[in-house]
Amino acid sequence: MINQELWQLFPIIISEHKSIWKENYLVEKAAIEEAVGKDIIVRVSHFGSTAVPNLPAKPTIDILLEVKDNTETEKLISDMEAIGYIYSSQPANPAPHMMFMKGYTPEGFKGQAFHVHVRYSGDWDELYFRDYLISHPDVADKYGKLKVDLQKKSEHDRDGYTSAKTGFIKEFTILARKEMSGKYKQ
Repeated sequence: MINQELWQLFPIIISEHKSIWKENYLVEKAAIEEAVGKDIIVRVSHFGSTAVPNLPAKPTIDILLEVKDNTETEKLISDMEAIGYIYSSQPANPAPHMMFMKGYTPEGFKGQAFHVHVRYSGDWDELYFRDYLISHPDVADKYGKLKVDLQKKSEHDRDGYTSAKTGFIKEFTILARKEMSGKYKQ
């Protein structure tokens, strides 16, 4: 399928925040740890809008799975597929250039959607942005309003939706890194 067909099947949906998302993350985190083994994991984090209380969000739980540099990626792919994930090579993303998705079917979304972003251990912007939104509810409120407005304009254009949020995210990630310098360095 081309992107436009995928975007019709999987439109951008913005939902009011649901407290169940934290529980769903914790259950999925445990399943991932069991499947891949804690020995390769450096850190597992819930990030994105579903991790920020009271923030409207796409009902997709984003998980950052940081793994050791010597992780056998083929085994990781096999282990994640065994618990229902679809592997997606991400050559433009940080190494090891991997993402896994769950909750997607040929008929559309089914159940809770998850995106597991796999990276080697690092000091990742996403964690700073999440923490900044949590500690600055006024900024989170502005971000929520932006997301709702963009969803109305870009329901079937994921690239446009994502691109339109980028300036806001970058601006507040810079502030977050200044405020919390080095928080996620190992």
